[in-house]
Amino acid sequence: MHFKEKALLVIFCCAMLACKTEASKGVVPQIIPAPQSLQIEEGIFELSSNTYLTFDKELQPAVDFWKTLSSSVLGSNTGKTNEMRVSLDENITNPEGYTLDITPDLIHLKAPTPEGAFYGLQSLFQLLPPEFVVPDYESEGIEIQSLKIKDAPQFPYRGMHLDVSRHMYSVDFIKKYIDAMAMLKMNTFHWHLTDDQGWRVEIKKYPKLNEISSYRNETLIGHYSDQPHQFDGKRYGGFYTQEEIKDIVDYASKRMITVIPEIEMPGHSQAVISAYPELGCTGEQVDVATKWGVFEDIYCTKEKTFKFLEDVLDEVLELFPSEYIHIGGDEAPKTRWKTCKDCQARIQSEGLKDEHELQNYFITRMEKYLNAKGRQIIGWDEILEGGLAPNATVMSWRGTDGAVKGAQSGHNVIMTPTSHAYFDYYQSDNEDEPLAIGGFLPLEKVYGFNPIPEELSKEEARYVLGAQGNVWTEYMPTEDHVENMAFPRMLAMAEVNWTTPDNKNYADFVKRLEYFHKRLDILDINYANHLYETKGKMFSENGMAFYELETLIAGKDIRYTLDGSEPNSNSSIYVSQIPIDESVTIKASVFKGDEKLGKTFTQNINSHKAVGAKISIDKPPHKAYSGSGAQGLINGISGSDTRYGDKEWLGFWGEDIEVKIDLGEETEINSIETRFYDGNGQWIYAPKYMAIRILLEDDTVLANKLIAEDLEPLNIKSFRWDFSAFKKVNAKEIVLIVPNYGTIPDGKQGAGNKAWTFIDEIIVN
Repeated sequence: MHFKEKALLVIFCCAMLACKTEASKGVVPQIIPAPQSLQIEEGIFELSSNTYLTFDKELQPAVDFWKTLSSSVLGSNTGKTNEMRVSLDENITNPEGYTLDITPDLIHLKAPTPEGAFYGLQSLFQLLPPEFVVPDYESEGIEIQSLKIKDAPQFPYRGMHLDVSRHMYSVDFIKKYIDAMAMLKMNTFHWHLTDDQGWRVEIKKYPKLNEISSYRNETLIGHYSDQPHQFDGKRYGGFYTQEEIKDIVDYASKRMITVIPEIEMPGHSQAVISAYPELGCTGEQVDVATKWGVFEDIYCTKEKTFKFLEDVLDEVLELFPSEYIHIGGDEAPKTRWKTCKDCQARIQSEGLKDEHELQNYFITRMEKYLNAKGRQIIGWDEILEGGLAPNATVMSWRGTDGAVKGAQSGHNVIMTPTSHAYFDYYQSDNEDEPLAIGGFLPLEKVYGFNPIPEELSKEEARYVLGAQGNVWTEYMPTEDHVENMAFPRMLAMAEVNWTTPDNKNYADFVKRLEYFHKRLDILDINYANHLYETKGKMFSENGMAFYELETLIAGKDIRYTLDGSEPNSNSSIYVSQIPIDESVTIKASVFKGDEKLGKTFTQNINSHKAVGAKISIDKPPHKAYSGSGAQGLINGISGSDTRYGDKEWLGFWGEDIEVKIDLGEETEINSIETRFYDGNGQWIYAPKYMAIRILLEDDTVLANKLIAEDLEPLNIKSFRWDFSAFKKVNAKEIVLIVPNYGTIPDGKQGAGNKAWTFIDEIIVN
């Protein structure tokens, strides 16, 4: 028999106890992330001041946290009417699993560990009214639906990341972020503490890190792509004291969250070299970076550097008891190493092949030091360069190739690809969204992520620990901005990690999310609400073009116009596909009765001569950026100027492509044009040139090589061939030959990697 404590359970604030209002009605289960099994039963459990709690002592850490949530008041259990019991059950095989059985007389939670009990209590918490957390919430009792839940996470690593080196946030905000993670059963907080733009952790042995490296002279205004660069002229920075860090780590641990610090090496170290120039290859003074990007001043591989990093890590290990320490390893240009006598001498003395193997030497040496201290390393997938350190865990961000390579070689991997996990990307088509780095990652795409790459066998898939959402904060100066970018995508990532694919359903998730918004409102979380917006897509059938509208939330009407006017309660209600035989501007909004919900959706359709034609591409687009497929290149819709990941842009990584358009019959044409995204900061480069071949009515071929034209905005490159010099051009077939830019040059972000090509609408007039 396990020792049990009995205590009066008050699940609501003290003011509630004296009130005489009616009992709160049971909440229909809307749990996020969705449990693996949930069965509704007959009856209601009424939670009140007469409910008493018993629990096994082994699970007390979870119960103690529950009491802090519930403003518990201890007392005698005189007048008890029902019971809540939290029991240890070692027969539950997943250490984070639990069962929750609610009947009219008993809430019985079973778990094998405090972690499992904690997650079960989080599910129970979500069965209570959202208003429950409000200090003056009043109710005579809370009705909870009888049910049975059997639950456990799909993955052991369920993470969220936050970058505080580019912009720094208060201790209170970090705790609020951790609270939200705990509510969603996430268990790992990846805290990105150092980078070129600022060092955010107090290191007592090296005070210049906090006197110099923690502050930059000014900060870039606007987007990196804006030219010329503008700066605010204001000194910016700060750091978390060791006491503040210990407090945050302890706060997280009480919520079953491990904090993993990231201390960048060998790259992203310009802020350190600003304070200690001798740690760089040139020995020259550099400034803490004031704009975003990748910088060539990285740690030198001399002995002094390793001694410095070991000293720093010794202090970091005292602050963070986590098994893992993240050492970065990403975006380390080898420019300085190639001309550094110390680095070249290291290559010779260690018998290394090149600078990539020198990076492997660097990472492996730091890994051995941390292993000797009982810790393990995580690094971004660049740590695969030159060979993987023996015990390293790979965090795969440049797609999934790094994860596949790591898992196939027997290394643990964590999935965080830009395509599905970078929450600094735009999340809707709305042009009034807060400034972001670029890209496009809507909620549905996050939710659809499968962390297990299809290339892995069942045996290899065991090395996938889980997934993580990343919040890089170059363009997030405020805490509200961070929340807007993180929520609700964090909720989708939580379900990706916790819930098995068989139990996931996006329509059901959206329904639960609509209800969950009330909880986020009460918690004062500034989430982005795109649920009441309209989406659309173009498709062709039998040579005819149609446009289709949809909205996420059932039970609402879509009203639309085709003349560009704003929809109102008298506008047409969308019933079926809209035929498109001319250029139009569709505007649509979601209505509940006469009330407009959300923002107006606008789509300009350019009905040019290739719309509805047959099209093929000799290579498939990258699976992460497949847009609307080949047909999307001639559907009359241009992609966003800033969201290169939307459904109109097609992305190809390092490949030349050939696009063929069969017009079906001889068609007189006057021009052909297309455009490419040119976001070098995201490794995206427009081709230096492209070629067009046109098969004419007499089977002769007209060909031309085109050079790009710069457009506004500057991240778009256009190619156009005007046939005004010809009397008449009757085309049967059009072929576009698009060469990839090639390898990204030294000094640029992603140097040495293949460039991406992103192509947009091909317009034939």
